[in-house]
Amino acid sequence: MDLVLFDLDNTLLAGDSDFAWAQFLISKGVLDREVQEAKNIAFYEQYKAGTLDIFEFLDFQLAPLARHSRAELDAWHREFLQDSIRPMITAQARALVNQHLERGAIVAVVTATNSFVTGPIVREFGIPHLIATIPAQQDGAFTGKPRGTPAFKGGKIERVEAWLESLGLYFGSFEQSWFYSDSHNDLPLMQKVDKPVAVDPDDTLRAHAVKRGWPVISLR
Repeated sequence: MDLVLFDLDNTLLAGDSDFAWAQFLISKGVLDREVQEAKNIAFYEQYKAGTLDIFEFLDFQLAPLARHSRAELDAWHREFLQDSIRPMITAQARALVNQHLERGAIVAVVTATNSFVTGPIVREFGIPHLIATIPAQQDGAFTGKPRGTPAFKGGKIERVEAWLESLGLYFGSFEQSWFYSDSHNDLPLMQKVDKPVAVDPDDTLRAHAVKRGWPVISLR
């Protein structure tokens, strides 16, 4: 049996769900365009540069969840999924996921983007497991803060190992372990698995993959 892990943004998706969610809320008038759009773009550039302070970003990204009811957020997310996310899902991405599922692998998405945004997207792919940054809740409402370790950089390894342990498994339980990602931020987890695959990679990851002889593919 194989373990197959996928990054989500700019890997399975031809775009970034975190960035797109904030832009969607701006377009709805939920967030102030003048203030929030500049911050959203700045954080995205920091992520691409590898300089993102994940906790500073999560203060920005999770705050809107705390200001609105879950019913309202869920309604917005259904619109977001239809209008913003489905156009980012390519036939190649669906086919790759289905290929691993049909072979009986344990398949999961491992993403720094929070589970409220990513849960419905992962279900859209038919992927049974999600390891994501978790928005904290109190009395059924989001608090605007994360709970536990964010699934970012080395935190992805910690979160995956805890998830596997909850299943009575560990990395050595599998014949092969795979991780598909576009980002150099994911190098810690890519170096942990047997078969790292660079997907439409950024320049830093592409150079690393070429040097290490890792496969480089496109799902676009």
